[in-house]
Amino acid sequence: MEPRPVALVVALRQDGGTDDPAELRREFGTVFDGFDEFDISTSGATIHGRRGGGGPPVLLLHGIPETHLMWHRVAPQLAEHYTVVATDLRGYGDSGKPPSTADHEPYSMRATARDQIEVMRGLGYEQFRLVGHDRGARCAYRLALDEPNAVNRLAVMDVVPIGDAYGRAERKFSLAYWVWSFLAAPEPVPEQFIDAAPAVLVNFMLDTWPEVKDAFPAEVRAEYIRKFSDPATVHAICEEFRAASTLDYQQDEADRGNRKITCPVLFLWSQRGSVAKLYDDPLGIWRGWADDVRGGPVPVGHFIPEEAPEETARQLVEFLR
Repeated sequence: MEPRPVALVVALRQDGGTDDPAELRREFGTVFDGFDEFDISTSGATIHGRRGGGGPPVLLLHGIPETHLMWHRVAPQLAEHYTVVATDLRGYGDSGKPPSTADHEPYSMRATARDQIEVMRGLGYEQFRLVGHDRGARCAYRLALDEPNAVNRLAVMDVVPIGDAYGRAERKFSLAYWVWSFLAAPEPVPEQFIDAAPAVLVNFMLDTWPEVKDAFPAEVRAEYIRKFSDPATVHAICEEFRAASTLDYQQDEADRGNRKITCPVLFLWSQRGSVAKLYDDPLGIWRGWADDVRGGPVPVGHFIPEEAPEETARQLVEFLR
């Protein structure tokens, strides 16, 4: 499917804001200027995204409760050096929400990763660099394990592999990651709670997980809340977390000691977030999954690309080169 030009920089403010493109551009500069918008059908879903820039291809994958918009401060900087593709994961944003199954397989990271490699091949890229934050990082490392010939370099942010996360879980983990347990609870309990007040959960994440409190402009926050207000999105995200505690964990454990990520890996984590608090040597955890791993902490909270966009872009440009 041919990409179609995107006219607006970001979505509208939810309440009392502006829908004027000129004002949005004043607030966000030239964010996503020159990027084309696309919707590509894969074997399992329709994936929405944007592409811009020039040079070697780089795929950017977002986390919760975000969409591809989370790269709005980083993508333009990367586009000076690379062809940047930023997508909404299956179930999020404007991407498709396919029906799930009893075993949650359609929302496993393996299924989610299949979408992304099909998107890149559909755009003409057999090999590419891959960057993921949070849930996007889990999709990214699963893709790198399942499709080693496709990924030249892999950057992951503020996660450890799901097998390690659950394998090392204890009291501190259960308190720090209560959102995991809540979203993975049996249907329809979390869905109905969230559907009653979606902004409560989104604002909790955006207000308590970062260190930089002004990291989310009003229009960006409103867009995240608007997307999270769709019951189909909420159900899809809950299914993703149910898959994480079952299929994703099982697949990680099946790969442990049997397969490794073959490309160079960059791991960045929040110096003040849960990864730093729960794991004495998070870089060492990743070195169990790849032979070439580098990285370090960034002095911000969980949302590294939105809290420290200049540092994120600098490290990515240097590593991806």
